[in-house]
Order: sequence, then structure tokens, then C-alpha cells
Amino acid sequence: MKESEIIERLLQGDEEFNRLYFEHRKLDEAVKELEMKGSLSLDEELEVKRLKKTKLALKDRMEEKIRKARKGL
Repeated sequence: MKESEIIERLLQGDEEFNRLYFEHRKLDEAVKELEMKGSLSLDEELEVKRLKKTKLALKDRMEEKIRKARKGL
């Protein structure tokens, strides 16, 4: 099974994965929006770093769920 198929299955059947996935996408959009501004204030730069760290933590949790789902096949 392809990773995209596993993700689709998890999005439909795993409430936590669904929450992680959409929170990750929301943070990604926030980062892109800030970065499009060009020059950022110090507070904005710190916010981008914080958002990216949070995004990475969410991605790690999603990847773990994907690995577990792949093993369960």
C-alpha cells in the first residue's frame, strides 16, 4: 500500500491523525503567510521558528502513526 493510501485511510479512521494532519496544514499556511511578508520583525521571526518546531513535532507524530499502520498491514 502506498503512503498516500495509508494517509487517506488514517484520515478517515483515526481521529487523532486527522487532527494532527489538519493542524499541520494550518500551521504550514501560517508559516507561508508570515514568510511572504518579506522582512519580518524579531517577534515574527521567533513566531515562524515556533510554528516550524510545532509543525515538525506534529509531522513526527503523524509519521509514527503511518509506520504503525504500515506494520499492521
